[in-house]
Amino acid sequence: MSPESPSDRAAAAPSSPQPSQQAPAGTPPGALSVREVTVRFGGVTALDGVSLTAAPRQVTGIIGPNGAGKTTLLNVACGFVRPQAGHLLFDGTDLARLRPHRLGALGIARTLQGLGLFARLTVLENVMVGATRHARAGFWPALFGLPWSDADERRLRGRARQALDRVGAADLADRLPGELPYGVRKRVAFARALAATPRLLLLDEPASGLSEGELAELGALISDVAADACVVLVEHRIDLMMTACDTIFVLDFGKVIATGPPGEVLTDPAVTTAYLGATGDA
Repeated sequence: MSPESPSDRAAAAPSSPQPSQQAPAGTPPGALSVREVTVRFGGVTALDGVSLTAAPRQVTGIIGPNGAGKTTLLNVACGFVRPQAGHLLFDGTDLARLRPHRLGALGIARTLQGLGLFARLTVLENVMVGATRHARAGFWPALFGLPWSDADERRLRGRARQALDRVGAADLADRLPGELPYGVRKRVAFARALAATPRLLLLDEPASGLSEGELAELGALISDVAADACVVLVEHRIDLMMTACDTIFVLDFGKVIATGPPGEVLTDPAVTTAYLGATGDA
């Protein structure tokens, strides 16, 4: 018999169980726990050991100069970017190792910096896409038009109409997105996220392009959603962050440089320096 090689012994040996990741003690159910997340793109470090907790039934804001790593953090939470180190835990699931298509099943929804609407679908059909995590019939019943597939579609339409009504766009259900002003299309994109009835809602610059009046409506809507979900808000509009957020984390060059209530954070000298340069110049 030939001698056993080290590689043979390694292949035959039982694999050791991987330690399960747990959020820090005291983290409430439904919270998003980010622990020591590091992301590098080539020689650029986009996130450098970032840790934060977004509490359920609150709005957690993330601000910072351009290139601070805000959208990268959301992309890690959505499985679009794999970190080199660290974990994002939501109800026991490590989102940093999650495939994007599994987000819906966990009750996670996200809006994009852009609209991401389907031009050839009506407003109602666009919002129905967000409700698909509640679908029951599956592919084959839908393909063959079986009765329970029809019932499923009616349920999804009902959820979509409720979401549109919530953002004040119910009367636009049969319109195409291209026929609507930008601010209204923003509301449709928000409704699509709401149709999923999210437990964790990730908002990436939802206020871009909105008027002052639309901004106030958005702030009220975000606060309303937070009554039943954990909301993470990335935004440049500081006036919205002041009114909507319970807690703000500030990123600069991929690191958290400040955290606390909005009024406290926005007067922090480190934050002023990050946004405006040297404190004397500020």
